Amino acid sequence: MMSSDYIYAEEQAGAAAHSRMDKILKRVLILLAVVLGVELVWLFGITPCMPFSKIEISGIPDLDRALVIAQAGITPESTFINMNAGKAEQALESLYMVESAVVHKRFPDTLRITLTPRTAVALAFAEVNGRLTPVFLDRHGVVFKIGAHDRELKNLASSLPIISGLVFENLNLGTRLPALFKGFLGDLERISLNNPGLLSAISEIRVQKKLYDGFELVLYPAHTPVRLRVGNELNEDMLRYMMLVIDVFDRQGVDTEEIDFRTGTAAFKVKEASSG
Repeated sequence: MMSSDYIYAEEQAGAAAHSRMDKILKRVLILLAVVLGVELVWLFGITPCMPFSKIEISGIPDLDRALVIAQAGITPESTFINMNAGKAEQALESLYMVESAVVHKRFPDTLRITLTPRTAVALAFAEVNGRLTPVFLDRHGVVFKIGAHDRELKNLASSLPIISGLVFENLNLGTRLPALFKGFLGDLERISLNNPGLLSAISEIRVQKKLYDGFELVLYPAHTPVRLRVGNELNEDMLRYMMLVIDVFDRQGVDTEEIDFRTGTAAFKVKEASSG
């Protein structure tokens, strides 16, 4: 009888200990659930509504940070929730030195702005305050730099095609050429990227307005006085063909002032010998 009472008492003690462990485990789980819930509320409910703790700007080191932040419309109240990244990108791309902008919100409170600067594909000249001044154009025809030091101009002139014949009215930083020049400037960019040596063989490209509409180009090679007349487009194959024709004419002693390539083949008129 005493043995069975002893076994029963042990079972009761074990059940009580197990019950206490269950209660402790439940309390721990409840506490963990509360902590996790608070953290989730903080992470997803509160932090995204707080001002950005970190704003990263890259791409154009010389561009003033305060200007970028102001142009993007970022204020002390800007948050992950209320920040309009698309609108900020459009505002930043209106800056004359910025070709493109990417604004990325990183959850929960970081903002990253990546700017792509404009790069020159051509050099032109315009009269500014009575002086002939270099004007730098990007592939979209945007004037993003006016003027240069002599040494800088010398270096850039050796690597950029010089365009003449352009008329700038009310010239300012951010001035944009008419849209009809965009294709031509895009051609210059492609050639300069793929075969810059071809462009270096041309000392000047003159834009000549057509009688009714559009324009055509007159190219002046660097090492021969002959003019090369083409339409309003340029490509590598066309330039190679023109250089080949010039070389053949030089070797054969053909004397001409202009070669016309507007039809796709070379047309020219031999100079008449002057009578004594």
